[in-house]
Amino acid sequence: MNQKNGKNSLGIDKCFEETNNPIELFEKWFEKAKEHEINDPNALALGTSNHENQPNVRMVLLKGLSSKGFVFYTNFKSKKGKEIEVNKKASMCFHWKSLRRQVRILGNLEKVDDKEADEYYNSRPYANRIGAWASSQSDVLKKRELFLKNIKDFEKKYPDKNKVPRPPHWSGWRLTPNQIEFWLDGEGRIHERLLYNRSGKNWTKILLYP
Repeated sequence: MNQKNGKNSLGIDKCFEETNNPIELFEKWFEKAKEHEINDPNALALGTSNHENQPNVRMVLLKGLSSKGFVFYTNFKSKKGKEIEVNKKASMCFHWKSLRRQVRILGNLEKVDDKEADEYYNSRPYANRIGAWASSQSDVLKKRELFLKNIKDFEKKYPDKNKVPRPPHWSGWRLTPNQIEFWLDGEGRIHERLLYNRSGKNWTKILLYP
């Protein structure tokens, strides 16, 4: 690596490393974010769209990361769940203000298998598992008391905190990336951008103007 002036061989900050694998670079940036970001370094903006091509963005939490992609969990009957069933293409954006860094990801979604979903679901706190049963996510709620009653009802149904089954409508999606862009803030808006594009099993990388 060319360490002159803290730059790598592409002439950008050495924090971009010298790897041809963007997942490896993301893992390093993510670990750095865990050290510095005050709240939820795994928070990301998830963009989906419906059958009318209306974009829709909301914050979710990254709950799985591997060479296969980026995993989050949701109620399949929710608005995002229904949109994903219509269009499997999606985007993710991580913004770590403490580091002045951002990562944008484009790709396709696929369901995680039941074993992976069960393992994550069973690792969640009891209240979260009950909530997955009690909430008809994205449906109209006339009174909050109705939701609280649902919670109490499912607590009675599943009093053993070690035996709360995963709802059949609740599981995970994995975004398999075909583009990953790393962004670093620069003075005077002279930002640095490194884009990886998937080419078969390999990746190519290019610089972008800010």
